[in-house]
Amino acid sequence: MNLLHRVYWLIIISLGMSMVCDSSSAQKYRVYVGTYTGGDSEGIYSFDFDSSTGATTPVKLVAEATNPSFLAVHPSGKYLFSVNETGEFDGQKSGGLTAFAVDPVSGELKSLNQVASGGGAPCHIVVDKTGKSLLTANYSGGNVSVNAIGSDGQLGQRTSLQQHKGSSANQQRQKEPHAHSINLDPQNHFAFVADLGTDEVVIYRFDSKTQILKPHAKTEVKPGSGPRHFSFHPSGKFAYLINELSNTITVFRYDAENGKLDTIQTISTLPEGYAGTSYTAEVLVHPSGKFVYGSNRGDDSIAVFSIADDGRLSLVEIESTGGKTPRNFGIDPTGHFLFAENQASDSIELFKIDSITGHLEPTGQTIEVATPVCIKFLPLSD
Repeated sequence: MNLLHRVYWLIIISLGMSMVCDSSSAQKYRVYVGTYTGGDSEGIYSFDFDSSTGATTPVKLVAEATNPSFLAVHPSGKYLFSVNETGEFDGQKSGGLTAFAVDPVSGELKSLNQVASGGGAPCHIVVDKTGKSLLTANYSGGNVSVNAIGSDGQLGQRTSLQQHKGSSANQQRQKEPHAHSINLDPQNHFAFVADLGTDEVVIYRFDSKTQILKPHAKTEVKPGSGPRHFSFHPSGKFAYLINELSNTITVFRYDAENGKLDTIQTISTLPEGYAGTSYTAEVLVHPSGKFVYGSNRGDDSIAVFSIADDGRLSLVEIESTGGKTPRNFGIDPTGHFLFAENQASDSIELFKIDSITGHLEPTGQTIEVATPVCIKFLPLSD
């Protein structure tokens, strides 16, 4: 066999291995959608999704609930949690949190119990890596809380509550603290709270054994920015904060040992010369660690960025979501597809992600769900 033939067969073998790898990474998922229930929505909806083909099953209601706007799946896959984004719960100035058991066959959700969130308008939750704590950001309450999760999936007592203080430059939106999201670092040691009202990322030490948050540090952004959501790079070396009011993403270098963020870049999410009114919503890092995506409500688009070795971003494109008010979006765990949730259009638009460039290609698939806000994926076993 001459050299040319050797090269030819090496290429064929390489392509074959690549196809095998791509096929093996494909997975079927049950997809849960959180919504606002002031209009046509009745609660939490679900459909199944095949990441190898992009095929989806019909949408169905799996749990009636009041404003289950944000969801979190337990590491075991047996339980799902939702906020109840209200200003009053059981006579208290608080929203609610609901625990559900997941039926592994039908995907239906059975309500286990409900507790107060500790502050008004809970808007973001996360389950810690041990599966024993649910951490909540309360928007109008301006605080964050922790609730124990029992072995049966039920929510237990509140173990920690931290009240934020302060204000910032935008007197219409920043007269008081507004905790908008809470995220844990990959080590499960620190919690990061984006506070829209104070223009800070408030950092807490998190003790998974005592389930307590302790103030650690604060990282400020430019006044009037309005921090909203926060996402870590898969490497744990960088983090990305999307700012609702300034329509920007702030890039941080992360010191995991000391729980410290260092700002290295701030970049716009809007087209150059954009003159309309727009507010950002979600920011996510692609599972490959190559791209960052951020949504614009007003421009009604997803901004796509490539990530350099030092964590900095470069704009790839700004793609229309095909609807109005993309409050949130989700990237399936294989990184093949992006689901853009158009809250004001009652629709979820499906995009194929180019693994080389990060480019979003509309598939033409529209999933109809009333006022979609949050999307979570649960792997299905064969």
